[in-house]
Amino acid sequence: MTEPTCLPDLDHEHFLRQSFAVAERARQGGDHPFGCVLVDAQGNVVMEQGNGYTAEGGDMTAHAERLLATRASKTYAPDMLASCTMYTSAEPCAMCAGAVYWSGIGRVVYGQSEASLKEITGNHPENPTLDLPCRMVFAAGQRPVAVIGPLLEDEAAELQRTFWREKNTSAV
Repeated sequence: MTEPTCLPDLDHEHFLRQSFAVAERARQGGDHPFGCVLVDAQGNVVMEQGNGYTAEGGDMTAHAERLLATRASKTYAPDMLASCTMYTSAEPCAMCAGAVYWSGIGRVVYGQSEASLKEITGNHPENPTLDLPCRMVFAAGQRPVAVIGPLLEDEAAELQRTFWREKNTSAV
């Protein structure tokens, strides 16, 4: 897919680090450390979302990206979303990539790749992974979604390492 021409040049590292801060707040609130922010064409953060498993009563589909895409599609017009960028701490899974696609968000910038996440979580039942990069999901669509990532992957992965280290220690 080619990158849509309506997307602005933004400070990717700055906004990625904001998504990391949202992920850290999710972790501190008892959820898995995933977070994302939606940035408009003027560089304003218009939404943020942490993982919602705990807040949503154990809903395994309450991933940060899916929740944000749903809220965004209910809140903003399609032409506005087409010029927005979702910055997310980790690569969107296939479900979240589908939600991003259907919501009309124009670009995704992610920190940690799904493959790197799987190296940390293994086959833990709380974080099953699919070996299906978001680029492949978007490439199957009829409209382009630009993808940049992984960026700041070591920094993003540290959020997960810390969480899973704490989780495994408390389970002993």
